[in-house]
Amino acid sequence: MPAKFASKVEGRTVRAIDRRAKYLLIRLDDGQTLIAHLGMSGRMTLHDAASAAAHPLDRHDHVVFDIEDGWQVRFNDARRFGLMLLVADEALPKHKFFKGLGPEPLDETFDGPALAERLAGRKTPIKAALLDQKTLVGVGNIYACEALFLAGISPRRSAHTVRGERAAKLVETIKQVLLRSIDDGGSSLRDHVQPGGELGYFQTRFNVYDRAGIACPTRGCGKTVRRLVQAGRSTFYCARCQR
Repeated sequence: MPAKFASKVEGRTVRAIDRRAKYLLIRLDDGQTLIAHLGMSGRMTLHDAASAAAHPLDRHDHVVFDIEDGWQVRFNDARRFGLMLLVADEALPKHKFFKGLGPEPLDETFDGPALAERLAGRKTPIKAALLDQKTLVGVGNIYACEALFLAGISPRRSAHTVRGERAAKLVETIKQVLLRSIDDGGSSLRDHVQPGGELGYFQTRFNVYDRAGIACPTRGCGKTVRRLVQAGRSTFYCARCQR
């Protein structure tokens, strides 16, 4: 937390809120941007006056913003992997958090050729490449597994071989999985909740993630979902459907 953080944000007006990669960008009226990252299990919840009164502060509510009309925003971070930082607007593009980041997967300009270009010459497994924020941003472990399954691409496949129709199909399924997850409020496996406190329910749509030993959902496949560990992360896939 920056020194004198409270005094620097007190009385400020929020001009806009947007996002880059996994960072929330809260634009303030004094030319600064509040960067927030939820870390492993952090959350931001919204409370109106009645809700705030009915729900006392939790010991892991490390930052609390009181805003107009009695509303309150609470930043809860039990594991303390999250962060908040104030940066001048003009310094954002060159900030260490954003320098070298790949494209946003939901951007209209992100397509098969764009992905293939970023994978060219890379011998790492495609699953690891998707989790690399220099390839593209915001695709986490769950969504990489699900997108690769829908695209029929093995997580072991060398990244540089994903080009042409394969790359186009993978971009399509990445966008499909992310948009469905947004509509469903995310995946509540352990800690994730929506700003209003509701659980996400994209986990009810999983095809392969966390389904090791369960039958592949593809009709007529007959195989079960497998699990392997890649770069310290669990990967779930179907050896028959994904090549």
